[in-house]
Amino acid sequence: MSLDAILSRIDRELPQSLDRLLELLRIQSISTDPAFKADCDAAADWLVEDLLNLGVSAEKRPTPGHPMVVGHVEGNGPHLLFYGHYDVQPVDPLELWDTPPFEPALEDTPNGQVIRGRGSSDDKGQLMTFVEACRAWKAEKGTLPCKITFFFEGEEESGSPSLVPFMQENAAELTSDVALICDTGLFASKVPAITTMLRGLLGEDFTITGPTRDLHSGMYGGIAMNPIRVLNKILAGLHDETGAITLPGFYDDVPELPDEMRAQWQGLNFDHDSFLGDVGLKTPAGEQDRTPLEMIWSRPTCDVNGIWGGYTGDGFKTVLPSEASAKVSFRLVGQQDPDKIRVAFREYLESNLPEGFTVEYRVDKGAPASQMSIEDPAFEKARAALSDEWPNPAAYVGCGGSIPIAGYFKDLLGVDAMLIGFGKDDDQIHSPNEKYDLESFHKGIRSWARILDALSRDET
Repeated sequence: MSLDAILSRIDRELPQSLDRLLELLRIQSISTDPAFKADCDAAADWLVEDLLNLGVSAEKRPTPGHPMVVGHVEGNGPHLLFYGHYDVQPVDPLELWDTPPFEPALEDTPNGQVIRGRGSSDDKGQLMTFVEACRAWKAEKGTLPCKITFFFEGEEESGSPSLVPFMQENAAELTSDVALICDTGLFASKVPAITTMLRGLLGEDFTITGPTRDLHSGMYGGIAMNPIRVLNKILAGLHDETGAITLPGFYDDVPELPDEMRAQWQGLNFDHDSFLGDVGLKTPAGEQDRTPLEMIWSRPTCDVNGIWGGYTGDGFKTVLPSEASAKVSFRLVGQQDPDKIRVAFREYLESNLPEGFTVEYRVDKGAPASQMSIEDPAFEKARAALSDEWPNPAAYVGCGGSIPIAGYFKDLLGVDAMLIGFGKDDDQIHSPNEKYDLESFHKGIRSWARILDALSRDET
């Protein structure tokens, strides 16, 4: 069987694949710091050259920021687009690294060999799993299995300012049958997963003002309303005693989780006691009629991310402050509209202000949730292929955070994205001593080869 030959080649040529990854990891492509602009260019050039060596028609495309890398291979069958990003996070604090962050190396640990270095997991190592799968396929069969577009970004770690304009300007070129994104991980570091739900995000940053100046608490305490007291009451009222969010209409566009998906999630045996215990907590605080995984993946949230007002220095300054401020964020699911939630929140806030109080908002743009349709047969093919590679069967999972690129593919190109990654919970992405397990790299390459085989196979 040709797939067996490809998998054998991947196993045999793993040392060379690792050497190529280490070479890419040595490039200091930190996108947030202008001092590393040339390094970001160098990483893009490296990827273009590597794709050209695969027979891919690839080029570096300029943007107002760091360049995109786009490559194409023609072929029959489905058109797949693979997205990854070559930029990395800053390395600060440098003194907490045990080894230089841009001198990557294979390292023995009690849990097996790891690739240590900045970008090893997020996202260069993950990106190269797909490229190396294509390399083995091309070497073994002479061609790639179907039409593939490679799309690599250099600004993901700095907010992707050039991404949406680039996708809009090149929509016809980038539109495909399905997008593949390798920037996620294994569930509980052991179960291969396809992420199909991503929560959206809305932030509100505001200040309420009461008296025209700070007031002496000995003169005004008791008779003057304290803005901090007002703010505390408003924030406390956002949840009821069961953990539900109280804004009118908040749950109108929240879908119920299908029974099949709920059963699959229950089968993952998520240990929420350990999950919370690792951070010194015990009792889930969300909606009490929901399972812990539902709380994290498929239910909306409201959280206070910051609150301040009055004097916070050493000692006491006995004043009633003129102002009190807070930052509140909402994770959104289903069809929840960020604009609708914003209106509901502001109406709630303003209706609870005492007479004479005002509020000022610092606007932050919201983003809706993304949900992929697993009715597309490609999703089940990919899940079966992952299950064939790993000891545990693959699962469809949600993600409590937000991965904007998946929403952009849906909104701008009309394409569903499969988020398949091989990172582990302890990879320390964005932190000192980032690593990527050699097993994740190796089996990630093998996984993509199996997925390419499954998606390109004509079963009619």
